[in-house]
Amino acid sequence: MAPKMGLPEMDIPKLLGSMMGNNTMIGWVMHFVAGIIFTFIYAKYGFAATLTSALLYGAIHWLVVGLVMGMMPGMDVGYWMMKNGGMMAFVGGLIGHLVFALSIYFVLPLF
Repeated sequence: MAPKMGLPEMDIPKLLGSMMGNNTMIGWVMHFVAGIIFTFIYAKYGFAATLTSALLYGAIHWLVVGLVMGMMPGMDVGYWMMKNGGMMAFVGGLIGHLVFALSIYFVLPLF
């Protein structure tokens, strides 16, 4: 979807899978499980209390993940994917994590 929005391709499952012998399916599983774990963290510690806390959670999540990805030598994408699309990847990653946090904020109360 990112290229359709004028952003560089951000194929996170492919990047994660590249650390596991170029197995994109394992990358999908890793990304899906990480999303579930972060959702439980979000729900348990009350980050859904306000819209502001949800957005802050998304931004902090993006900051931490961007730093960790930059420290993984096997990925070689740079911090916040700056080697893989520059500023557009930087902003696109932030937007993606904010949308993730907002979706949890709006959907979690339904359960």
